[in-house]
Amino acid sequence: MTKTKNELIKVIPLGGVGEIGKAMYVIEIDDEMFIVDAGLMFPEGEMLGIDIVIPDMTYIEENKDRVKGIFLTHGHEDAIGAIAYLLQKVQAPVYGSKLTLALAKEHLKAMPAPSNVKFFEVTNKSRMNFKRTHVTFFHTTHSIPDSLGIVFHTSEGAIVHTGEFKFDQSAKGKYRPDLAKMAALGEEGVFLLLSDSTEAERPGYTTSESVIEKQLSKTFYSAEGRILVALYASNFIRIQQVFDKAKETNKKVAVVGKSLESYFEVGMRLGYLEVDEEMVIPVKQIGKYQDEEIVIIVTGNKGEPLDALEKIVDKFHKDIQIKETDTVLITFTPSPGMEVSMYQVANELAKAGANVMTSSRNVHVSGHGSQEDLKLMLNLMKPDYFIPIQGEYKMLIAHSKVAQQIGLHKSQIFIADKGDIVEYKNNKMRMSGRVQAGNVLIDGIGVGDVGNIVLRDRKLLSQDGIFTVVITLSRKQKRIAAGPEIVSRGFVYVRESEELLDESKKLVRKIVEKHVNKDTFEWTNIKQEIRDTLSSYLFQQTKRRPMIIPIIMEY
Repeated sequence: MTKTKNELIKVIPLGGVGEIGKAMYVIEIDDEMFIVDAGLMFPEGEMLGIDIVIPDMTYIEENKDRVKGIFLTHGHEDAIGAIAYLLQKVQAPVYGSKLTLALAKEHLKAMPAPSNVKFFEVTNKSRMNFKRTHVTFFHTTHSIPDSLGIVFHTSEGAIVHTGEFKFDQSAKGKYRPDLAKMAALGEEGVFLLLSDSTEAERPGYTTSESVIEKQLSKTFYSAEGRILVALYASNFIRIQQVFDKAKETNKKVAVVGKSLESYFEVGMRLGYLEVDEEMVIPVKQIGKYQDEEIVIIVTGNKGEPLDALEKIVDKFHKDIQIKETDTVLITFTPSPGMEVSMYQVANELAKAGANVMTSSRNVHVSGHGSQEDLKLMLNLMKPDYFIPIQGEYKMLIAHSKVAQQIGLHKSQIFIADKGDIVEYKNNKMRMSGRVQAGNVLIDGIGVGDVGNIVLRDRKLLSQDGIFTVVITLSRKQKRIAAGPEIVSRGFVYVRESEELLDESKKLVRKIVEKHVNKDTFEWTNIKQEIRDTLSSYLFQQTKRRPMIIPIIMEY
């Protein structure tokens, strides 16, 4: 606890609740504001053409002068992927472990960000002092090393953010958790716990990483040809396991994917990956070796492995084509909304003759704690209040029920949506309103310029296509100078629909001639009547509603 009496404490999730990914939490202690994580989310199925999704940071931008620090729990994209966008809006020091900061800096290379950002490396022994609080850290076990829990010390007790975690008895080295420190925090007094809910619906304990090692070993010894391993670029523990098994079986490894190559280089340089450099070969050299000597680790340019697999099965990948003797290990869980796409890709890989092993208990182990792991964290911390975070709404509910099983009352648990304010004031914890929150869609270099209307148009185009009418008018002579010409894309096959198109031209000509014979006419009125008339006619004839775009030119 701090000696300074804290009058007002607020916790505001801007992302990471009601969804998987996009973690961002605002902790306010009196007049000081702290941000925990700045993550991204990969687009869901309806977000056509969108590259990534980040949190709406309007509230932070409006209060940027109060932001004292940005704290990063670990190096996955769902925790650091939006750091460059955040630093464009607020100038504040960034705190994190050595690996997390190194990976965050890699994100900053990809897009413009302030050059004067201060980065502070922290460990489980660090203490950062601020006017109204001090901050400490503890190690957790996750699928990436150097993962941290973050503790804000207040006069009411500690506010603990667990980050993403699980308990694995086989964890060692940089993956080992600070169990003693967690227990000490609980004894000292945890005021509020924010804890990972991703696997809160799964009973029991999360399977140990040692299970994966056994499965990989079996596959590496028995595979007749090449082995392709699809994974997230920042899944360091899986990358290390693949290299360990490749070394055991005298195989060469090619690392494919811009993000993966970048993360791999960082891990090697900082000593978080222990790899014999002679094992690593460029992907263009895989043809120089026998198939049974080759392992290929693949992921997409954004670190999302499904993108890479889709290119491979569609034969768009410039370096990799599937062979009948290939074994493909899909060692990741797809993002929400992408499950169908993953199983379609797996099916196409099987059609191509590959032996496909999808994410299951044998080839995928979660980096998140299941119900018994979550109970252990709750029992260690013994919080006065609890906010389940980092999960879809049903996961938050499941975590709430787990907390009630170990003795917390419903009145001690707050299930928050994005933008909800959980406030402690005058010795009472309550929901006290909302701030602006939601999704900001990133498409290419555009930030937030694609909204619901654009997505609706994209969906319409993907379903029924486009129907463009081009016509040239002579306003002086009050006549049609050229056209109408019709261009159809994704609606009907033109050569087999000449009667439909001819009738559409007649309708357009009739509408235009009616308007140009008047003393005055407005293009807007002509365009709207063309849209309405053609929409009705085309639906009557085809039961489809293409996007109709009239283009009127004048000379």
